[in-house]
Amino acid sequence: MNFLAHLYLSGSNINIRLGNFIGDYVKGKHFENYPSDVQKGIVLHRAIDSFTDKHQATHVCIELLRPGYGKYAGVVVDVLFDHVLAREWEKYSNEELKSFTRKFYLQMLQHYMLLPERPKKFLPFMIQSNRLYSYRTLAGVKRAIEIMSSVTTLPDKSEFVMEVLSQNYPQISNQFNILFPEIMDFVTKDFGISIDKNLSR
Repeated sequence: MNFLAHLYLSGSNINIRLGNFIGDYVKGKHFENYPSDVQKGIVLHRAIDSFTDKHQATHVCIELLRPGYGKYAGVVVDVLFDHVLAREWEKYSNEELKSFTRKFYLQMLQHYMLLPERPKKFLPFMIQSNRLYSYRTLAGVKRAIEIMSSVTTLPDKSEFVMEVLSQNYPQISNQFNILFPEIMDFVTKDFGISIDKNLSR
């Protein structure tokens, strides 16, 4: 899962949401340096990634992207799953996506000093480009892939991603909508996160 899904799966606790947001940037036992709810969010992030990586729905979508991305296909699937969530947001939340994302940006700015260095650097650009809200459009997905390719080892094949997404959206959407309710159930049962259409904010 990418940023948007992780944030949604954090429920309404701001510190858990912050921990889930920074989960990729806190390695090993360094999470123990954070307040307890932030720690819980970091551990939650890792658990969501593990659950997603093992799920058959993820592997189905990885195979669609493997011809162009090889071992990096899973990274792109995470972004495509955020695209599906953004496009079909009303299935999972009664709060408008724009409101949800704006609230998150404000919360992270209010807790800016708790962020590791990398999120501190990219948060202003995320806000300026309204990255999370832009996931709902094909242009937003393409731009997200291009940005990731410019700052990581991800190959620059955004046109291939657009082709796969355009030709296979129903299948990718179907796989996501199989996977996501199962993850929601997982985080509710194993982490006590309250998630429903009215509590997602």
